[in-house]
Amino acid sequence: MRKMRDIPDRDRPREKLAKRGPQALTDTELIALLLGRGTKGRDVSEVAGDVERYLRGTGGKPSYEALLAIGGIGSAKACEIMACFELGRRYFGDDDVTGTRITRPEDVIPLVSEWRDKKQEYFISLTLNGAGEVIERRIVTVGILNQSLVHPREVFADAITDRAASVILVHNHPSGTLDPSVQDLGITRQLVEAGSILGIRVLDHIIVTKGGYVSLKELGHL
Repeated sequence: MRKMRDIPDRDRPREKLAKRGPQALTDTELIALLLGRGTKGRDVSEVAGDVERYLRGTGGKPSYEALLAIGGIGSAKACEIMACFELGRRYFGDDDVTGTRITRPEDVIPLVSEWRDKKQEYFISLTLNGAGEVIERRIVTVGILNQSLVHPREVFADAITDRAASVILVHNHPSGTLDPSVQDLGITRQLVEAGSILGIRVLDHIIVTKGGYVSLKELGHL
C-alpha cells in the first residue's frame, strides 16, 4: 500500500472527494479521510488499511474495544468511527437494492430477477460506488423480441450523474439461450471503451434467462 505522501495531490482522498464525490472513494480512502493523519511510524494509509480489514468482518457493527486494539487508533478516532456507523444506521433507507455490495456475478442476480423471464429484451444498468455498492438500478432500454439497441450515452449519462466509480450491465434473453450474440459482444466492447474514456469501469455484462445466467467477464470477454 502506498503511503499518503507518495500519492499525487489530485489522487488523495480529500481532493478526490471534492472533485468526484464520496462515491468515488474506496473504503480505505474514506477511512483515511476520516482519520486525517497517521501516527509516528505509521502512515495514515497503513492505519486505514488495518481498520478496513477489521470492519470488513464486523457486519457493520464495530466494537470500540476492537478499534482501540488497532495500531494508530486512539480513543478519539475510535469514537469518530463508531459515531459514523451509528449515523449511517439512523439515516440508512429501506431500499433493498441501494447499498448492496457486489463482489461476484451471483450477487447481481437477486437484483434483476423480475426481468429474467420477460418477453422483451431489457437492458439494465447498475451503478456502483468506490466500495462496490449499488447506487442505482435502472432500465436503460426495452427492445423487441431478441434485440435491444443501446448507446453509450444512455448508459453513462446516469452513471456520471451518480458519480459512479463503475457499472455492471445486465440484459435478458427472451429466447432462453445464454449464449452471447455477436451484438452482445460488440456492444460490450463499445461500452467498455466508452467507460474507459470517462473513467467509469464496466465491471461485468451479465446475460440472464429464466433458467440461469452467464457472466461475460467470467467467459473472458472483459
